[in-house]
Amino acid sequence: MPKTAMNLRYTLRLLLCICLAATHLSSPAADSAVTLRVGVLQFGTVNWELDVMQAHQLAQKRGINLKVVPLASGDASTVALQGGAVDVIVSDWIWVTRQRAEGLNYAFAPYSNAVGSVMVKADSALRNVADLKGKSIGISGGPSDKVWLLLRAYASKKFNLDLATAAKPVYAAPPLLNELALSGQVDAALNVWHFDARLQANGMRPLIGLPEILAGLGVDKPMPLIGWVFREDWANQNREVLEHFLAASQEAKGLMAKSEPEWERLKPLMRAEDNATFVALKAGYRNGIASCDHADGQATVASVFKVLAETGGEKLVGKSRSLSEGTFWNGFKLPACPKN
Repeated sequence: MPKTAMNLRYTLRLLLCICLAATHLSSPAADSAVTLRVGVLQFGTVNWELDVMQAHQLAQKRGINLKVVPLASGDASTVALQGGAVDVIVSDWIWVTRQRAEGLNYAFAPYSNAVGSVMVKADSALRNVADLKGKSIGISGGPSDKVWLLLRAYASKKFNLDLATAAKPVYAAPPLLNELALSGQVDAALNVWHFDARLQANGMRPLIGLPEILAGLGVDKPMPLIGWVFREDWANQNREVLEHFLAASQEAKGLMAKSEPEWERLKPLMRAEDNATFVALKAGYRNGIASCDHADGQATVASVFKVLAETGGEKLVGKSRSLSEGTFWNGFKLPACPKN
């Protein structure tokens, strides 16, 4: 046989062996993985955790092929979930309980306790919520923003003050609100936590945060306002997949809570303008990580929901007058918090 023909046959056999070996090695893990579609805001902070999950294959090692679907807004997220374009999004339990009151059974699993604060300039004369009377307050979430409503309830209870009329609310998107706050065009700003971190990095200080607001309303335990949200029927059919995903999420948070190199790796994704902003964003994220679950956590949420319903009315909660049964999913849970 000519030497050229022998070489060609040898090469073909070698390629066939390589292909068969690759197929044999990849088929069990690849073929058994279940795709989970997670819808997130394109530049949202949830992407940091998902990046950690993917970098360390935390979902993959649990048999999940994680597909991140970038979305333009919170409304786009809920539309994508309702339309079946994604399996899981991040939203709040208010949206979930409102949907359940309408007969649409979505469910909620806690994601983060991180929330915004009322921020003022470092040299501001404002010292407490009563000082906001007659002052302009920038609010990023609109009139039905949850923390704004809780702040109003706090001001009413502690100082007999209705901030909706006694102060001057100014509603603006988060980036614009930060510009207004830094330039002094509003006296105080109530923004989402990661924009607050940027304000703090630029020399502003918190006037009051949600824990103090809740304490003033008789709630002395931390609670999540946002979480992983999904259809309950889908969760029941894919319980193992969802529980594995939530376990991967918690493992990623564990890395982010302790590992400095992990944050250095995330730095480009965070879009921090400087090191002070990077440090503030890292601290803000870590402060929102829940490591345990209070036994009466859902009762705490139910009491806060009642305050929100009374203050925000039907525009916020729809037909709900109390936290709908089943709002919190009965699957994966954090370990119980130690008793004081």
